[in-house]
Amino acid sequence: MKIRNRETSQQTELNMTSMIDIVFLLLIFFVMTFKIVEMEGDFSIKMPLAGQSSSSLDPTDLPLKLRLRSDATGSLAGIELNDIQMGSDPTSFDQLRANVIGLIGSSTPVEVEAGEGPEIEIDTDYNLRYEYVIRAITAVSGYKDGDQVVKLIEKIKFAKPRR
Repeated sequence: MKIRNRETSQQTELNMTSMIDIVFLLLIFFVMTFKIVEMEGDFSIKMPLAGQSSSSLDPTDLPLKLRLRSDATGSLAGIELNDIQMGSDPTSFDQLRANVIGLIGSSTPVEVEAGEGPEIEIDTDYNLRYEYVIRAITAVSGYKDGDQVVKLIEKIKFAKPRR
């Protein structure tokens, strides 16, 4: 014989709204406090080979220093490459390219690995016109020989402009 409970059974419902609110608050907290840290010990250092003598210093290992001076109107007043004066006439950028080729030691395209090769630092006056900076970058970065591009210096960095 089956006995039935004559009272109606009451179901209890869980209120999911407050649980979802807490989950989202925790998610926001962890996202806002997450800090990305670089891996330690991941250095890409290229050590020299054991048999080379340290007495011979290659001038292209050091960064070349290019100084572009301007006058009060923003025109080019002078170019210096490693304290070598080149003047400010229209042919001075060709002379700059010739000096870079002389310092690098080759006018033929050289395949260099990424991160290697000569480096130049360009130091300009604050009011120098931008066109002279572009002409200097063009002169030191390379030139076209027929239909072939000859790359000279690929790593170019800039010093803070002088006032």
